[in-house]
Amino acid sequence: MRHSFKSDYAEGAHPRILEAIIKNNLSQQNGYGLDEFSLNAAELIKTQCDSTNASVHFVSGGTQANLIVISALLRPHESVVAAHTGHIFTNEAGAIEATGHKVHGVLTSDGKLRPEDIQSVLDIHQNVPHQIKQKMVYISNSTEVGTIYSMRELRDLYSFCQDKNLILFMDGARLGHALTAETNDTSFADIAKYTDVFYLGGTKNGALIGEAIVITNPNLQDEFGFHLKQKGAMLAKGRLLGIQFQELHTDNLYFELAKHANQQAMKIKKAFLEKGCTFLSETFTNQIFPILSKNQIDELSERFDFYVWKKINDETSAVRIITSWATTDEIVTEFINEIKNLK
Repeated sequence: MRHSFKSDYAEGAHPRILEAIIKNNLSQQNGYGLDEFSLNAAELIKTQCDSTNASVHFVSGGTQANLIVISALLRPHESVVAAHTGHIFTNEAGAIEATGHKVHGVLTSDGKLRPEDIQSVLDIHQNVPHQIKQKMVYISNSTEVGTIYSMRELRDLYSFCQDKNLILFMDGARLGHALTAETNDTSFADIAKYTDVFYLGGTKNGALIGEAIVITNPNLQDEFGFHLKQKGAMLAKGRLLGIQFQELHTDNLYFELAKHANQQAMKIKKAFLEKGCTFLSETFTNQIFPILSKNQIDELSERFDFYVWKKINDETSAVRIITSWATTDEIVTEFINEIKNLK
């Protein structure tokens, strides 16, 4: 049987999630996110990120979260700036553009945006009111190539956005992995402090489905619920999401699962380094991108699944390997042994 390192979605839910859903299955609850589990989960998240005045909304997936946040917070003539690797720019079938909002993709070397990257877009959109107006900056943490924002980078970016009257929105589909990376120097509270809105990804970190949108800027909170309802994101049985996030944010489970995934990835990274491999990006999260020859890719593919991410030249390509909360020591050991035997 081939083991998949293709995606976090290859895994089901953590057993505690399933047990909690079954345990509370016969409890009658209010619908539309007003159940006791959703309300309690929201309070847990606000307390843990030290943002008691934030508003928290649960939705089913990351694309849905991105679509609703961006379409809700931008006016028709406003646009969003993202790295060229950003999920909204490359992997959401034009979902943002379909709402009428342009995404400006900026080429970056490591998947991260910096103030000068955003300024380059602002500089060529000065013909007011004939050109669209940039209003939001979209970043991912960890990024689509596994890198993370340092405290200084995030703080500088937030300060720049405030000076330019831009909304800073963080895609946190893998936020747990960013915050538990061994090189990370930001806290959960820092994320809330230095963004206007972010979301916590559950789907990639132990949940069946679900992301938690956290709006920390009070000026952006009003009437967000209308957008959830209009876009079909307000689940009638909201308890399905609430139970999961309540469980994930009890006893630090959310961050323990992410930390485990990172640690397993680092074991595999070390094996590739010892084999003499180079990497597309320097990562300390659960995504690694070793550069391998065609023969090496074919050898590893006999027993393991992963994506060929980017062609480097005619002979080599970078592959993406993702570990998860469910990646066991046994699986990692098998994979490392295969790496050691590569020709």
